[in-house]
Amino acid sequence: MKDSKQLKAIPFFAAILPLLFMISSMALVVIVFEGGVHVPLIIGAVVGGLIAWKYGYDWMTIEKGIYDAIRLALPAILIIMTVGLIISSWIGGGIIATMIYYGLKLVSPSLFLVSICILCCVVSLSIGSSWSTMGTIGVAGMGIGLSMGISAPIVAGAIISGAYFGDKMSPLSDTTNLASGITETDLFEHIKHMIYTTIPGLIIALIVYYILGRNIGQHDMNGTDIDEILTVMDQAFVISPWLLLVPVIIILMVAKKVPALPALLTGAFLGWFCQVFVQGDQVSNAIIALTDGYSIETGNKLVDELFNRGGIEDMMYTVSLTIVAMSFAGIMESTGMLEVILNKIMKVAKSAKSLIPITELSSFFTNVVCAEQYISILLPGRMFPAAFKKYHLKSKNLSRALEDAGTLTSPLVPWNTCGVFIASTLMVNPFDYIPYAVLNYTVPIIGIIFAIIGYKVEYVDPHSVQNTVLTSDQSITRSKELH
Repeated sequence: MKDSKQLKAIPFFAAILPLLFMISSMALVVIVFEGGVHVPLIIGAVVGGLIAWKYGYDWMTIEKGIYDAIRLALPAILIIMTVGLIISSWIGGGIIATMIYYGLKLVSPSLFLVSICILCCVVSLSIGSSWSTMGTIGVAGMGIGLSMGISAPIVAGAIISGAYFGDKMSPLSDTTNLASGITETDLFEHIKHMIYTTIPGLIIALIVYYILGRNIGQHDMNGTDIDEILTVMDQAFVISPWLLLVPVIIILMVAKKVPALPALLTGAFLGWFCQVFVQGDQVSNAIIALTDGYSIETGNKLVDELFNRGGIEDMMYTVSLTIVAMSFAGIMESTGMLEVILNKIMKVAKSAKSLIPITELSSFFTNVVCAEQYISILLPGRMFPAAFKKYHLKSKNLSRALEDAGTLTSPLVPWNTCGVFIASTLMVNPFDYIPYAVLNYTVPIIGIIFAIIGYKVEYVDPHSVQNTVLTSDQSITRSKELH
């Protein structure tokens, strides 16, 4: 690595170039050529690397930044691959078919969107994980919704809204604990303060899903098609309520604070067990399905589309996209370019009323650039405590802003680890589901509006403001203690 004296501070106009190249190439490749987002992210990473090299960073330093960022995403990559195992084994074991079967029989089509959103709220609130909720309940919900003739992006939006409600509000959630810890806010004070923005957002989302569901129920339903789907599934799988014990066991395991990866691997094994001993499939077929995905031909196009999927191979696109996105993020953060951009944004905050919107925009911007929701909480969470103390704002205002924007906007960025996970798990393009993930964009907007009008923005007594300011090193140490 070059001597630190040879490193030049990267100015704002140079720091912003990789982002501009990435966004412009993204528009060209995705919108005009209808391609994927890998190449635009690689272009942004190359431009970032060249700029860093011009300002004195050698290849070893740039490479270390890339590897450090990818290392941060490794837990997410392992979960993505494990969800591939879950999907294939639960399809082969008849678990997904059973959930869809009883869902079609019990849930009214006009209330399905509201019902699946509330169900995902309850499950994610209980276990504190949006990914586990979407990888289990969400997959089945997609099957039920599609069988009812509801558009996939709408169903995905309802599932995402419900899953991220619990991810944001559960005391078991890692992002909830991270946001409160990095800002030194009491966990339950943090959760109570989020109620004011999150509950109105959920109510708005449920109203939207109720209206959409009423329209779908009146115009798009075909009872004959649903009866045919039920018949085909009944012939292709052993349908039994006992199979529902598998998702219940996994939810209970996570609720008992069993780490997500062991719990999901247990779910994959139970699904494989059901495929062999309940469905009567050959051991060799069940093992191959874990890698290549489950395969079935029923003659019903919709049923075949629902159940021909899963496996590790089905997740490789998502894994590769995660690696590419984190490479771009690693260059931007490790060379200080992201901090330069955020510092420029920070200069816009001239009052307490503008500070909270700037914090939320910074968290969203970090989600875009760094493609990882944890960084969107950590980085602004390390940068803004002094500013919040300067304006005598309680730390829970900062922790709420970090979650309103950092946690909730992560699925709205197609190349964010959350966006790519959802695309591979629910099989819906993020650009398609974004308009229907109502909770995820209404809550940040509500938070900004409340900040501007001063509603539920809490101040400390100016005379009691401590002179000590949370430093970056202290924040990092505090965040590590959480894990």
